[in-house]
Amino acid sequence: MSQSNIQNIIASGQTVLGIELGSTRIKGVLIGDDHTPIASGGFEWENRLENGIWTYSLDAVWTGLQACYRQISQSALEQHGVPLHTIGAIGFSGMMHGYMAFDERGELLVPFRTWRNTMTAPAVEELTQRFQFNIPQRWSIAHLHQAILNGESHVADIRYLTTLAGYVHWKLTGQKVIGIGEASGMFPIDSATHDYDAGMIASYDARIQEYNFPWRLRAILPRVLVAGEQAGTLSQAGAELLDPSGQLQAGVPLCPPEGDAGTGMVATNSVAARTGNVSAGTSVFAMIVLEKPLSKVHPEIDIVTTPTGKTVAMVHSNNCTSDLNAWVDLFAEFTQLLGVDISPSALYEILYRQALKGDADGGGLLSYNYLSGEHITHLEEGRPLFVRTPESRFTLSNFMRTHLFSALAPLKIGLNVLFEEEQVKIDSILGHGGFFKTKEVGQRIMAAAMNVPVSVMESAGEGGAWGIALLAAYMLHKKETNSLEGYLGDKVFSGQSGMTIAPVQTDVEGFTAFTEVYKRGLVIERAAVDALKTGMQAQAGGE
Repeated sequence: MSQSNIQNIIASGQTVLGIELGSTRIKGVLIGDDHTPIASGGFEWENRLENGIWTYSLDAVWTGLQACYRQISQSALEQHGVPLHTIGAIGFSGMMHGYMAFDERGELLVPFRTWRNTMTAPAVEELTQRFQFNIPQRWSIAHLHQAILNGESHVADIRYLTTLAGYVHWKLTGQKVIGIGEASGMFPIDSATHDYDAGMIASYDARIQEYNFPWRLRAILPRVLVAGEQAGTLSQAGAELLDPSGQLQAGVPLCPPEGDAGTGMVATNSVAARTGNVSAGTSVFAMIVLEKPLSKVHPEIDIVTTPTGKTVAMVHSNNCTSDLNAWVDLFAEFTQLLGVDISPSALYEILYRQALKGDADGGGLLSYNYLSGEHITHLEEGRPLFVRTPESRFTLSNFMRTHLFSALAPLKIGLNVLFEEEQVKIDSILGHGGFFKTKEVGQRIMAAAMNVPVSVMESAGEGGAWGIALLAAYMLHKKETNSLEGYLGDKVFSGQSGMTIAPVQTDVEGFTAFTEVYKRGLVIERAAVDALKTGMQAQAGGE
């Protein structure tokens, strides 16, 4: 697109903005009518462990959003010489699940409980049995029911329960709505009606009737919308909240707020049956669009939907690259002591590539990257752990290979259920996220874990912010196309290229061998969780 064309679409408000609140970064992209980014911005943030709860403050949410939007506006002005006053459409996305409960005045009742918390096991066990539907620990309904079981007094005061993306959308538009993909991480969805499962809603209301709460479940949940529907417009108060400079005009239409799983599917063109994608960063999850329902309930498999309501099998692991990044930071500190000037990206490149030189199974080394609990392996808390025997081949290449394997091991355990027990078939898997930044390495390790070819498209680096921008663009052009799949295939991804890496048999066998040792060694991780918790409590008591 020429500079003059870009200037014209910015000035005339024909751009589309997507912003996603990820686990470690809030990122936004402004796209033109050819769907390519013309301005971007971001804000680094991190969750905090407060009183045993992984959380972000509401102040951090708005500080980050405002900083991200300010960068986008400045980027548009500096690169194209045009101030950003109005936009054709906006979409907001965020990390899925969690618990944000508000009272009748719109005040947050308890600190935001993010997806990372694994504190709802009793609720999950009861609800999964009651619904005969897998309810993961991070889902909103699990957090709500656990709060009820805990006897938390705030529950009676709840008048609205939503997710991070739903909260941001509500404050900017006044609309208590949510995209169906995001909704499917709050409460089970009926893909036929594109709404919460009515039978399960009734069952839940019956279950909690004894508590005499002044609300019914449906009344406190956001209204469900599908991709292509308009979800309100930017209010004047919302415009001033997002852009305190006052330049941004109100009245911009917004698409339904979606979760990072849904935006990942869109950003990788993985919304049709037999397609799938895997997002690997702070957490890792694989999404497979199903041709038919699974034969039974599996605790390792979450059932969610695409942004249009198609059923998706999701394998989600709470932990992926955080511990791996910590080890790379340690190597960076060592290089600084040596007086070696090396960029973070170059260091990652060196260390990741070294992993390809290691023994197929990692040389007998073992690591657990659990900064937080891991539901797939039934650990309610995390203790990062590295283990080896005297016979292990302790080399740098094996060390790095082991940590890359460890980042994906719980995912592989869950996928084995999907591919081996349920015989789910897929035509393609596309990867995106920080795990794939080093060319070929992340793909090759992921291909070994999944035993299918893994592709990374040139556009995959744009991530979820681009994905939600595409959903906002689709809302504007829905009348011109038959479906989201058609829009993405014909208008967005047509002609795009990428790189595909097929699994190497020795890698597959090595990862399989590593996984067997990994499963046997989980008792070590369990002991670390129990022992260190007991030790810390004893120390605190002594003080």
